[in-house]
Parts: sequence; C-alpha cells; structure tokens
Amino acid sequence: MNYTLKKIIIKTRRQIFSEVIGNNSSLLKGEGYDFLELKEYEYGEDVKKIDWIISAKFKKPYVKVFHAQKELNINIVPILNGSIYFGSKKFKQELITEICAILGYSCVKQGDPFSSYIVNESIELCTKKSKRNYSVTKMSEKIFEYKSIGRLCNYKTITDELFKHIRKKSIIFLIGDFFDIQNLDLRILSKKHEIVAIIVRDRFEEKPFELGNVNLIDPATNKTFDGSINKGTILKYEQKVKENDHILYEHFQKCGVRFTKIYTDEEALPKLLRLMK
Repeated sequence: MNYTLKKIIIKTRRQIFSEVIGNNSSLLKGEGYDFLELKEYEYGEDVKKIDWIISAKFKKPYVKVFHAQKELNINIVPILNGSIYFGSKKFKQELITEICAILGYSCVKQGDPFSSYIVNESIELCTKKSKRNYSVTKMSEKIFEYKSIGRLCNYKTITDELFKHIRKKSIIFLIGDFFDIQNLDLRILSKKHEIVAIIVRDRFEEKPFELGNVNLIDPATNKTFDGSINKGTILKYEQKVKENDHILYEHFQKCGVRFTKIYTDEEALPKLLRLMK
C-alpha cells in the first residue's frame, strides 16, 4: 500500500475512533421516522421538534417524540475528473480520499451501511453497501489510485445515473471541485434524497499569482496552454471563478443542499463536523 494512503487511513481511523474525537456527538445524524407521543417541552430540547399547533391549543410548548433513529443509508460519491489532479500543498485527489475515509469510518462507528461510487463522465460502483472497516480501506485505495487524468465531468450523467442507481432514500455526499457547472441540476435528485456537497479546492485555483510566460497542460482535456499569466489574465480568471461559485451556491440553496468548502491546506474533520451539526 502507498505510504501516503496508509497515513490517510491511519489518521482518519484514529480521528473517528479515538477517545478525544470519537466520543463526541456523531458526524452523521438522522431523525426517527415513527411518531410515538407528545410531551411537554423541557429546557435544552431541540425547538425544531415543538408542535406549534398543539402548543397553542394547550398554551404551553409540547414536543414530538419519535421511536429510535432508523438506520441511515449513506452514499459517498467523489467526482474524480482531471481537474482534481492538482494541488500546491497536496493534491485535491488526496484530500478527497481523506474526506471519503472520514465519512466511511463515521458510518462504521455508528453502524450505518454505506456505498460508494466514482463518477465523472460515467458512474461506477466503488464499494457495495457495507458496515466494515475493510470497505473503507478498499474505497480509499480505489479513490487514491484512480487515474483521473483525461477524465471529463458530466454533471447531467452523474445526477441521472445516481437517481437510477440509488433507490432508497439516502444521504448522498457529493465531493469534488465543482468547476464548470453549466449542466449541474440537482433539483430532481434532491427531492428524493438529502444531498450534502463538499467542495474541494486549492487556494491557488481561486487566487493565482503572476507566473509570466508558461506552458501548461489541462489534466482533464490534455490541451496545452502557451501564454502569459499576468495581472490582467488573473483578474479575468478570478471573475469567472466568482461567477461560477455564485451560481453554484444559489443552486445549492434552492435545492436545500448543505455544503462546505475545504482547501488542500486545511484539516477536513473540523469543517465536516461544523457542516453536519
């Protein structure tokens, strides 16, 4: 096994199962589905569970009580196209592997089954539904070693195929850099499932600096660029990134998609914990 991959697996497993972090509230949360009873509100309970109609009738707050939480269906879906083969601190593909491992071990810890898919211009099953540590290792290895160079991203294919493949109501974690999102449409998928998006970026992609004359290769299309990266080029590029992200964030909000952005120089777990609270 690759040394870097081994470090990722050891690190993420320790983070999730350690005494310090592992005993905190779970990273993945769900609600019970079966209504049990109403009871008077007690200080500290979640105000979202208050039944306002009954509370108004009895002139005191009542909360809904449900049976124990049912098993969650988790689907971990990294978008591995050519653009994730980049990074100034570490490669985005490495960070995506780490995020997927954290999510996988979180599922194992609380006994929820997870499946994983690798998507780009097509979709392929990465690991079948499982609750085992072995499946997390297998998933991490496949994602880390996946040949993403030359792969394009087709969001329409991704959403259509996920809709077909994932039949039970699930939490779907979409993990990628979310550039060139012209054909991204999560409306139908988000009506059937809960979608959580994790945007993985390198800071240089959003705030590049002047490099002068360069020869670059696009890892997605393998096209070359010969030119100068000067102040004017950077300003135009930054404006395009801002426009892309503005459309992306608006779309997420319209579809009820929770999201966060993690950079390659950041620790993934703290941001994931904040996202899932």
